[in-house]
Amino acid sequence: MKADIEIARETTLCKIKEVAEKIGIPRYEVQNYGRYMAKIPLKLIDEAEIEKHNLILVTAITPTKAGIGKTTVSIGLALGLNRIGKKAIVALREPSLGPCFGMKGGAAGGGYSQVLPMENINLHFTGDFHAVTSAHNMITALLDNYVYQTRDTCDGLNEIKWKRVLDVNDRNLRNIVSGLGGSANGVPTETGFDITPASEIMAILCLATDIDDLKRRIGNILLGYTNNDQPFTVNDLGVAGAITVLLKDALLPNLVQTTEQTSAFVHGGPFANIAHGCNSVVATMMALTYGDYVVTEAGFGADLGAEKFFNIKCRKAGLKPKLTVVVATSQSLKLHGGVPESQIKEPNAEGLVSGLANLDKHIDNLKSFGQQIIVTFNRFDTDVDEEINLVAEHCRKRGVGFAVNTVFANGGDGGVDLAHLVVDTIEKTPSAPLKYTYDDTDSVREKIRKISEGIYGATSIVYASLAGKKLKQIESLGISHYPVCIAKTQYSFSSDPKAFGVSKDFELKVRDVIINNGAEMIVAVMGEIMRMPGLPKIPNARNIDILNGQVEGLS
Repeated sequence: MKADIEIARETTLCKIKEVAEKIGIPRYEVQNYGRYMAKIPLKLIDEAEIEKHNLILVTAITPTKAGIGKTTVSIGLALGLNRIGKKAIVALREPSLGPCFGMKGGAAGGGYSQVLPMENINLHFTGDFHAVTSAHNMITALLDNYVYQTRDTCDGLNEIKWKRVLDVNDRNLRNIVSGLGGSANGVPTETGFDITPASEIMAILCLATDIDDLKRRIGNILLGYTNNDQPFTVNDLGVAGAITVLLKDALLPNLVQTTEQTSAFVHGGPFANIAHGCNSVVATMMALTYGDYVVTEAGFGADLGAEKFFNIKCRKAGLKPKLTVVVATSQSLKLHGGVPESQIKEPNAEGLVSGLANLDKHIDNLKSFGQQIIVTFNRFDTDVDEEINLVAEHCRKRGVGFAVNTVFANGGDGGVDLAHLVVDTIEKTPSAPLKYTYDDTDSVREKIRKISEGIYGATSIVYASLAGKKLKQIESLGISHYPVCIAKTQYSFSSDPKAFGVSKDFELKVRDVIINNGAEMIVAVMGEIMRMPGLPKIPNARNIDILNGQVEGLS
């Protein structure tokens, strides 16, 4: 089969204004970024239309290091829905340059189930990530200047919480000292970098509903504490308007198309292991304005992405998904069934059956949200019918819908069976109210406990002294009602990335607690998870090149 980039390059694209017109967006409202990408103004969002349409979440069991094909399946399901005569749109996150040049590769889908133009989407796209990076670091520069200018006055700060971000994987930047070289070069400060998808600005961009909400949230960002132990925010710095100006275009959802010219909104890009892992609220609402069926995804496994999708995004935006699709692969099932990672592509029915416990845990978790569940088996060339039938029979016994998809190899045709199952399930089953894991009124400790015990299966939670101090600050600020965003490894239910299967009787340690006062959520950092990833021994950048004017090596 051809490489992703070859398939993308050979696909005939429609002009983006034509793509917009097909779903009802007037040509004159389309703000072109070249021929095949555009931004769409927020004024077109219609809440009355949103209520009439169907939102479908795609999530997954615990993934392997190579991923599980969730984005590919999300796109493929939208293709399949259009093939059976439904008006479907897909809403996804934007890729980060860090993984693209690091280990995991791009995030535009794969095979014949991609969003296009994939080279642009995987690289600089419409500049949203750069805008977030610039806005975040502009705040840092202005904050450093404030610290410098007030260093000998009572207006100074005694604690700074705001760092810098960069959209690369660079472990050397996790912890640094800035301001060296004498007083003319600033005040020496111990600081560091996070990756751009972990920036609070990224979370704010994805949760804001309009420009006023964006400005309000930016102004509320907690930067540190004064010498009198009072919170110091961007509003106190007096630059909320200036930072909003940097983000005014980035707030608008990006419209692109799939390999079969299906409309796709690709906007925002927080990771699910260190942030809340969902595309922007405004992109989802725009898609729901114009699509009868909207397919969206949440990052990594359901314990991370789906949990945050429900408890944070849906809670704050009032979204109500009709159904959740869980993606499983034979490779991921075998990995969680005790098969060595080097052998998961080989037939092993016993290992696959053992790995079904991981699938069951995710199904049980999703049912706790009141969701109707469908399992889709993402088929690869190495898969055998015998093993697929075992998964199908297991789902039948559990009373869960099941469909095989081959969207990577066959595009929309490979998603037709899944599309039919999705539509039939939505039409025949009344949607239940969405349930949350915790109440707004719960304490932060109680929210963390309910997620850790109820979703992950932990038996105890311990707090580092730093985390305990932060919890007291949260109480003093009166923001305990914020939802909690867990930063944790994506490779297991516990904080041990090698604890495959279903972890039991384990302890979780909360290493740090980060107050995202603008995004209005509390980030609890567990285990050894890093908010600035590192590069592997052989980064994917080694494969990327430009030959005869064409980009090679993107995937």
